[in-house]
Amino acid sequence: MQKRFYQYGMSALISVLLFVLLSCHKSAFELQSYAFVHNEPIPEKYWHGDYSGRQNISIPFNWINPPVGTQSFALIMRETGTHNEIHWAVFNIPADCTSISENASGNNMPAGSIELSNYRRTPGYFGPEPIRQIGTFEYMAVLYALNTAAIHDLNGYISYLDLCNIMDGNIIAKAEIVGTALYKK
Repeated sequence: MQKRFYQYGMSALISVLLFVLLSCHKSAFELQSYAFVHNEPIPEKYWHGDYSGRQNISIPFNWINPPVGTQSFALIMRETGTHNEIHWAVFNIPADCTSISENASGNNMPAGSIELSNYRRTPGYFGPEPIRQIGTFEYMAVLYALNTAAIHDLNGYISYLDLCNIMDGNIIAKAEIVGTALYKK
């Protein structure tokens, strides 16, 4: 009897330890794009402008391992300079969504999602457009996991700071990816 209790007790202890070890090794919430690698150049077909190769089509994104309790997502892509210019803001992306396809802006967005106006005050995506200064510009896309199914009263252009204030208290986690654009003469 004592031997059987010892066997079951050890088996239960091992099961608990394995559960704890596996729980501690949960993968992180991550935003990805097959179009570019983190901290590397964004291909010019995603840029805005009247130059060969620039098509101003929206960048594809996908994400993995959203946190428990996520009820919706918001995606904000902005230039990281001092102006925090918003190039794409999408809210109310359903919790069961795991990607936004290439060229989705204005065409094939996830059901129920809302595209706000970009810094140029036009709806949807506005690709990188490095200003006429030689140098590299950074564009950060952040996916926010939110604890609410929808954020209401969103329309037109809303500044980055105001968007952060609107989401305040609803952010569970965020994942980001940075792409670059080099101005060339």
